[in-house]
Amino acid sequence: MKNTPMSRILMLLTMSTLLTSLVNAQDAKPDSNMEAAKSTLAILEQTANWSDLFNGKDLTGWTGDTKGYVAQGGNLVCKAGGKNLFTEKEYSDFAFRFEFKLQESGNNGVGIRVPEGGHASGSGMEIQVLDHNGSKYSGAADMGGGKTRKLSWLKPWQYHGSIYGIVPSKTGYLKPVGEWNSETIIAIEDHIMVILNGAVIVDAHLDDVTPVDGHAHPGMKNKKGHISLAGHSDHVEFRNLSVADYAASPTSPDSSVDNTPPSGFATMFNGKDLTGWKGLAHKNANSRRALAGDDLVAAQETADGVMNEHWSVVEGILTYDGKGQSLCTAKDFGDFEFYCDWKIPPGADSGIYLRGTPQVQIWDPWDPRVKAGADPPATADEWVAQYRNGRNLGSGGLWNNRRWRNAPTTLADKKPGEWNTFLIRMVGDKVTIWLNGKLIVNRVALENYWDKTGTIPLVRADQIELQHHGSELFFKNLYIRELPY
Repeated sequence: MKNTPMSRILMLLTMSTLLTSLVNAQDAKPDSNMEAAKSTLAILEQTANWSDLFNGKDLTGWTGDTKGYVAQGGNLVCKAGGKNLFTEKEYSDFAFRFEFKLQESGNNGVGIRVPEGGHASGSGMEIQVLDHNGSKYSGAADMGGGKTRKLSWLKPWQYHGSIYGIVPSKTGYLKPVGEWNSETIIAIEDHIMVILNGAVIVDAHLDDVTPVDGHAHPGMKNKKGHISLAGHSDHVEFRNLSVADYAASPTSPDSSVDNTPPSGFATMFNGKDLTGWKGLAHKNANSRRALAGDDLVAAQETADGVMNEHWSVVEGILTYDGKGQSLCTAKDFGDFEFYCDWKIPPGADSGIYLRGTPQVQIWDPWDPRVKAGADPPATADEWVAQYRNGRNLGSGGLWNNRRWRNAPTTLADKKPGEWNTFLIRMVGDKVTIWLNGKLIVNRVALENYWDKTGTIPLVRADQIELQHHGSELFFKNLYIRELPY
């Protein structure tokens, strides 16, 4: 191009357009639903042990309408007229990922926790698979003046990705018909997530949900069931179907060597030093979370100094002298399973803070707590009077709860000086605890101790703390498996 006045003008206009586009791209806010999916998918990447549900050749592992579905070119195809296909196995807590391709107005669904021979949306739960933009479900209204407005006949809970009749999905992430979509459905206890093409479109805790269609949905209470493809007689294609199991782990770790994690778990304590741990920067979690910049650096440096003075590793055991402060994980955790071996001397008191919040109680149930030189309780009435702090019921209760239960259902402690094993499972704000193989807390909400109004929910992720309460403490075999959330 010759260097003429017109060419220079065109060049300047092009550069201006490019600069404007670049500025607009920099100013554009990130999609919050896409951002929300990143951490969930990262946890899946680290923890999921995927098993194929479809071998690409035949319907091995499936039952139901095996004539309405066919393996074709490596894909699982629901033919026109196809109905319900079920996995032979049942699943309780899991992640299910798959790809699907729709034709215009195509309709199918994914049933989760569906009982044998049950209906996906009635006796289980159905996650919609639907071209909700299809002509079968929409039309146009003449608004006058040559203007039209698109209308949909669908109810909010019928759009793709919705938990049918229960929770509506967010829209705008379904690809056009004829293109492959990727989807992950996560069902862990009452927590249901749906991630479509990298965006969270459903994130619900069923315990807190009232079905939006106003009907009863008994399948919401199912603990396990089959995964199904709920055909509606439309041609729909699936591929790359796989499942990862997140059912509760055994109550004790399958590991014969101390501080060596079982499969699927990561070690939190390496048996050698305090790598992965930090000191408690502030006793009040609200104040600690508010620390920033130089104030945070200074507070953490001071806390780490206290940690190094009073916490140590002795012959592979994390040991506390009782004179410093709580020990905290350097990393924050949201939903997880946590193995913890602990030992206390007689009369000791401690606990485990989950997401920086008190606490899973640890104490000596046989300690009468009498004043120096006084006699221990001699009668039943005197022992009942000693119940004031609840220690005689045993360790493991969520002791700081005021509305939900705060005590274990049974005494499962071993005597002071012996090793105990916790398995702590946390999903949302619900906590389940096994102590020495016994279930002692069953999906009890951990209340937000730091909010005295009772209106602010528990934080979604924060540090785990081994509590200082003035006693010597001993820990080993600290393992964690993060659960996707």
